Amino acid sequence: MEFQDVVRRRRMVRRYTDEPVDPAVVDRALHNATRAPSAGFSQGWAFVVLDTPHDVRRFWAATADPAAPGREPDSWLRGMMTAPVVVVPCSSKAAYLDRYAEPDKGWTDRDEARWPVPFWHMDAAMASLLVLQTAVDAGLGGCFFGVPPHADAALREELGIPDDHDPVGVITLGHPADGGAAGSPARRRRRPLTEVVHRGGWGH
Repeated sequence: MEFQDVVRRRRMVRRYTDEPVDPAVVDRALHNATRAPSAGFSQGWAFVVLDTPHDVRRFWAATADPAAPGREPDSWLRGMMTAPVVVVPCSSKAAYLDRYAEPDKGWTDRDEARWPVPFWHMDAAMASLLVLQTAVDAGLGGCFFGVPPHADAALREELGIPDDHDPVGVITLGHPADGGAAGSPARRRRRPLTEVVHRGGWGH
């Protein structure tokens, strides 16, 4: 598929068929993710892959247990729970602080204040986009969404995520099915370039 087609076709898929996902495609998506840029080539990312029905159920039990009182799944959640593959991308702030304390960088104090924005999260997010783009290129669908704050501790415990890594979100992968929850573009217009691009300075 041509790159522009991948970009144009990428959307958040919220319901999947029961067709299995080729493990080779998942591996390719993860390989591509590691080609994302990272500050100082810190590569402070990690990916927890859940690609068996048992492991996928463990994820949903930890984050959105439909049996819990008052937490009946809505149409969005029911659709998302049909995904056969769940990937949890994580970022490591420590990897970046350690990397920039090395001799070629020289920030020996590891002061987090030196970072105007959390590049560890940004780099993991860029890696996640490459997973989504690879899925489109392979004829699959994907969705990126956040971990509910109340579920962070349970998810960490269930998946054994260490304290020095933080889940930056969740990626579901699978074959798209009709009938999923409508995406934002169905309700909101895409902002044109004239509103978001400022050539030579803001407002030019």
